[in-house]
Formats: sequence, C-alpha cells, structure tokens
Amino acid sequence: MVPHLTTALTGPLLDLEKQVIAAQPRIEHWFRVQWHEHAAPFYSSVDLRNAGYKLAPVDTNLFPGGFNNLNPAFMPLAVQAAQVAVEKLCTTAQRLLIIPENHTRNLYYLQNVAALAEILRKTGLAVRIGSLLPGLAEPLLIDLPDGHVLKLEPILREGDRLMLRESGDARFDPCAVLLNNDLSAGVPDILKGLDPEQTLMPPLHAGWATRRKSNHFRVYAELAQAFARLIGIDPWLIDPYFSVCSGVDFMARAGEDCLATHVEALLAQIRAKYAEYGIDREPFVIVKADAGTYGMGIMTVKSSADVRDLSRRVRNKMAVVKEGLPVNQVLIQEGVYTFESINEAVAEPVVYMIDHFVIGGFYRVHTGRGADENLNAPGMHFVPLAFEEVGIYADASARPDAPVNRFYTYGVLARLAALAAAIELEETDPEFAHAA
Repeated sequence: MVPHLTTALTGPLLDLEKQVIAAQPRIEHWFRVQWHEHAAPFYSSVDLRNAGYKLAPVDTNLFPGGFNNLNPAFMPLAVQAAQVAVEKLCTTAQRLLIIPENHTRNLYYLQNVAALAEILRKTGLAVRIGSLLPGLAEPLLIDLPDGHVLKLEPILREGDRLMLRESGDARFDPCAVLLNNDLSAGVPDILKGLDPEQTLMPPLHAGWATRRKSNHFRVYAELAQAFARLIGIDPWLIDPYFSVCSGVDFMARAGEDCLATHVEALLAQIRAKYAEYGIDREPFVIVKADAGTYGMGIMTVKSSADVRDLSRRVRNKMAVVKEGLPVNQVLIQEGVYTFESINEAVAEPVVYMIDHFVIGGFYRVHTGRGADENLNAPGMHFVPLAFEEVGIYADASARPDAPVNRFYTYGVLARLAALAAAIELEETDPEFAHAA
C-alpha cells in the first residue's frame, strides 16, 4: 500500500524525481565520496514532508525511537547495515550495551528498544540493556504489549568503563555503548570521561543538552546547494528556509519582536518562491525549540501577529520541552505542506538509517491534524512502509512517481540529512573545537 498524494503529480516534484532518477550514477558516486570523508552517525531517522511541489527534511533525529514501527520484511537490510556499523567501531566486538530513555511506562518506546536490540543481536553481538533509572539496584523485567519481556539492568561504573553485573564477581564489559537516550536532561556524570576504547555512540555532544537544530539545518543548506548543482535543480525544492531567535522567554514574553521580525522575513521569502513557481497556497512557518524532541515546543505560524500576545496556554506549551528543558532559542523554519494521506488522514514519511544505509521507514499519520501542522503529537499512529523495495535504488524504466522511484528519492533526501548530521557532529565536537 502506497499512501495517496492528494496534490497533482505534476510540476516541480515530478521534475525533481526525474532529475534524481536520471542522475542516480552521479548521486551514488557523490555519496560514496562524502561517506569516505565523513563518518556517518551510527543511526538516524529523518522526517520528510512532501508538498507535491517541494520535498524536504524537517527534522533529523540522532536517537531514533521507532524501530518497532519498521516493516519486518526489511530486517535483513537492517542487520547488514548494523554489521557494517559495528565493524567500524570494534572489529573484535562481542558485547554491546544499549542505554535507553528512563521510561518504564511508555511500553511502545520500550518495544522500540527491544526491536533495536534484536537487530544488533542478529549481527552476532551479545546485547544487554542498561538503565540510568535513578535508584535501580536490581534487574527490572517489563512485559511488552507484543508479549515479549524487556530486561533493564543497573549500570556500573568501574574506573572509566561502563559494565553490568554478572554472577559472582563477573562483569559484562561491552566494547561499545549505544545511547538511545537523547540526553535532554543533560549528560549524567556516569557517562563522562569514559575510556575511549569503549566507544560511546552517538557522542555526548549529539544530545539535546548541547545540540542545536539550527546547526544541523545550516550544514544541510550548504549540502543542498552542492547537491542541487550536482543534479541541476533549484535547492529550494529540497531545503526549507530557516532563521533563529535567541534570548526568547515565552513566559516573560521576551523576544517577541525578534520572533515577529524573523517570521515576517521568512514568510516574504516563501511568498516570493511560491510566486516564482505559481503555487497557490498560504505560506506558513513552524516555530520550534532549537533543541529538543518528542514534538514538544512547536507551533504553526502564518503571520507575525501569530507570535505576539500569545495566550498563557500557548506560552506554557512553548516555554519548556522534554525533561523540563527551558526554551530560550527557537528555530523559525519554512513550513512544508504534507499532501500525503492514508485513509484520508494526513501522513509524512520517516526514513530510518543505520550508518549510511536506508533500512526502511514508516508513515507518521494523524487523524486530527492538518496538512500544515506538526504530526509528531499525541494521537499519531504509524504505518510501516509496505512497498516492494526499500528504496535503495531507482528504476529508470518506471514512472518517476512509481513507488520504487518515489522511495528512492525519499532515501536520497534522508541520506543528505544524515550526511549533514555527520558534518554537524564533526564541527561541534568539543575535541575538534579545542584542537582548532
């Protein structure tokens, strides 16, 4: 089942897909060169929006939490990609420790952890799940909705290594530690100053305590320019405009003028592009916290007046994100309509990668949201991508909008966002900055 695209499949997007398909050899060569120069994140997921006239990533997650929503048919691809990623970390790897979020009641998230662990176990690793839950002294068994049981174990810090207790004096001493915890609450001391031989991934500076979306989209915009030159397109077709406001305090109503100015400027840019392409739509922007996840701290804005005199309810919603992290800097991002739908509910594709390989994805669907709204909100559900091929190649003999080609194009954009994340992490690496 391929979701219905409610806009006409003509114009810029169909042209974009034609350009991508025709340029496949150049694209794949370009990516090979890029991945030779930049180390891919261990894993990532990318939220895409398909407006019919524009296709662009709007968020890149370096701690993806939806492995349980992937199509099981593509498990072999995931395992193969994970084998490549693990071999880069430690060629003699036998043991790996996963550290998840401190959830015990969000069972669907924990099913994600179990699915991720299963992928890694199929690579031949011994995989255990350690927890940062305060006060956890003994293993905790959690029954999952799918009938499986997840075992969370307390983490030990011995010297500069993380371990788990085995029987007697034995220890589970992992070669590598995989964070599925985005560190929104900050970096706990137990994770600081680890033995460099015990690889921690993603690195600590990938967590939301330090990472900023504006850094990511700045790098992505530069890559979109290079990629657009490579295949001969307008970079705007794959890149959402954005700007940033600092010194924002929604509760104290600080930064309203900055927000209003940036919103108006960005809307003017979008209107100019809509006029250029003859797009009869109302431009909008998304205002969201520059750090954070879970779809928190986000609002749709269609005029500068929308960010002035906000109600207390909206200010409360925008003031803090996950783990109570206060919002003092926001990203103002061009809104990209989604004209994909499943059973008449709006949908957006989310593409999953391990290393630089696309391993599948799913559609985030929301029956209560519109084509111009954030779908990462309570009430959403997920539909695995159920196409015949995962989208790792194009078929020049098929229509540009055939599933194999549409999903190949999605995979190309997702890989471009993952590459941006790789460069972003290099540029924000504290050791790199210190050396510079």
